[in-house]
Amino acid sequence: MRTWGWTPTASGPDSLHDDAQGRDRVTEPLRALLRWVLAAGMVFAGVVHFVATDSFFGQLPSWVPARSGVIWVSGAVEIALGLALALAPSDRRPAVGWALAALFVLVFPANVYQAVAGTSAFGLDTDAARWVRLLFQPILVVWALWSSGAWAAHRVRTS
Repeated sequence: MRTWGWTPTASGPDSLHDDAQGRDRVTEPLRALLRWVLAAGMVFAGVVHFVATDSFFGQLPSWVPARSGVIWVSGAVEIALGLALALAPSDRRPAVGWALAALFVLVFPANVYQAVAGTSAFGLDTDAARWVRLLFQPILVVWALWSSGAWAAHRVRTS
């Protein structure tokens, strides 16, 4: 519960910021917009795994077996999580957010491999670009957790 200079009443949410369900009227539209943007981005990225499979080879060492299959499976997972983030009922979205955050953590080694090996893919054709990209992975994790409501749900459960 927020305590930013107001005293909550026994009757319910802060009338300046919260609606009847206790959702913040200021941040909820932004959360929804960013959830839809992330969902669309995930579906797009997943589709690209199928239509431009070769462009993902730069993220996988040559010794990985069935590299095309690995790329297709990861693409299917990205599509599924993107659709789930967009379409899941609000009570299921936190689980989707945690799954999406886990995916971003799981694919991070592939991004590190690309930076270390110096392979070009997705327009990342300089060492600087490949290393800077790594800085965005934690942002994606935070984005998934916040836009899905996973952090808010976790706070409610643990308080």
